Amino acid sequence: MTRDTPSSQVEVYGRSVQALVDAMEFLTGKVQRVLASHGIASLDPEKWYPMSAVLDSFDDILKQVGPHTTRAIGLAIPKNAVFPPGIDSFESALLSLDQAYRMNHRGSGDIGSYRYQRTGELSAQMVCDNPYPCEFDQGIILALYGRFQPKGSYVLQIEHETADCRKTGAVACVYRLKW
Repeated sequence: MTRDTPSSQVEVYGRSVQALVDAMEFLTGKVQRVLASHGIASLDPEKWYPMSAVLDSFDDILKQVGPHTTRAIGLAIPKNAVFPPGIDSFESALLSLDQAYRMNHRGSGDIGSYRYQRTGELSAQMVCDNPYPCEFDQGIILALYGRFQPKGSYVLQIEHETADCRKTGAVACVYRLKW
């Protein structure tokens, strides 16, 4: 089923889609079948694919395999997707997340965003109003923390504000981060 949204005019860079395959190494055949069922028969990391097909593939994987796998896909994004140069800290990684998102999507249509706001020395708020699943966004944030873990910090807490969730029809998910 193809989405009838502005995302139908948007494409996703294949390296980002590759994270889906890498995260589900143990289910590669299943992922390839899901992608093929949405028109991505042979994934080439250097090509661009319709965002609607990628989102429909995410929906199927979420239904068939579950949210933990969707989080694992998010965890694989930073090592697959294109990111701007000069990232050297967790905060700069979070600040650059929206730019990286736009580097991996092209075309006309509203793709949403990632908005970072520092709320304290060791805390922040991230607003995600993109069409990807919550668990995917949380996986990206966790991967960035793992890669750029601040000195003296041993764990990242991601608290999903229950009042705001795309699963229940909200425009955005809001996460409170503490490290």
